[in-house]
Amino acid sequence: MRSLILLGLVGFAAQLVDGSLGMAYGVTSTTLLLAIGTNAAAASATVHLAEIGTTLASGVAHWRFNNIDWKVVAKIGIPGAIGAFAGATFLSSLSTESGAPIMSLILLTLGLYILIRFTAFGLPKGQLGKPMRKRFLAPLGLFAGFVDATGGGGWGPVGTPAILASGRMEPRKVIGSIDASEFLVAIAASLGFLVGIGSENIDFAWVGVLLLGGVIAAPIAAWLVRHVPPRILGSAVGGLIILTNVRTLLRSDWIAASSSVQTVVYVVLALVWVGSVVYSVGEHRKTKAAETELTPAA
Repeated sequence: MRSLILLGLVGFAAQLVDGSLGMAYGVTSTTLLLAIGTNAAAASATVHLAEIGTTLASGVAHWRFNNIDWKVVAKIGIPGAIGAFAGATFLSSLSTESGAPIMSLILLTLGLYILIRFTAFGLPKGQLGKPMRKRFLAPLGLFAGFVDATGGGGWGPVGTPAILASGRMEPRKVIGSIDASEFLVAIAASLGFLVGIGSENIDFAWVGVLLLGGVIAAPIAAWLVRHVPPRILGSAVGGLIILTNVRTLLRSDWIAASSSVQTVVYVVLALVWVGSVVYSVGEHRKTKAAETELTPAA
């Protein structure tokens, strides 16, 4: 029962972050499942089955707040579904021993990207309002969908920053469109896992509590996307993902680090993490102060 309550809280927190930042539900949830010993394919399958419900709820919530560009959803979602199905069948063919560190390595890479991207650069601006082209969105969707299924998460970490970097859509539209299109990705990945590993390797009680926590958080997150500073949230989430997946890798047969080495690595990473969040808070305040100075008095 304690494990189910913890998973429900993780589902809630992960969706709260995902719905307000456009990423991290899958990465965060899968990281936890790996940390408690779930094999790689089953962990990703569990998360993606839960995401069918959470992404639907999130999409509806973002639609109600007018946070979605449906043309972008169609252009990126369909290729994303194709990539996700391919990624799910690929991961299903890996052994449990090799799958866990490989997935942790993917998640670690995504965590580093999130931390560096949001800490150092924040949210890009420029070219707002220009159309998003299919020749950019289709390959992006195909790649992001494959990474999402093989890494247990990655649709948001790959898709959201890439579209934000273009400067052609306002952040809330990017986040809403990515969340809505992830519904197609979640369905395709789930089908791929069911074909690859079957339903007997999936704990549907875990799916249910992750889903419940995510559905409760979805409307809150869609509202928060207008109020929570994405730069600060991105730094916080990126550091958490890095720390957790480094732990998995250090304990794996690939590295098998001693306890003293693990402790040193954890301390260094924790200091970097805290420093990144503090820096992001400072930069956010500078940006807000500069915007206030530029705003003419009423």
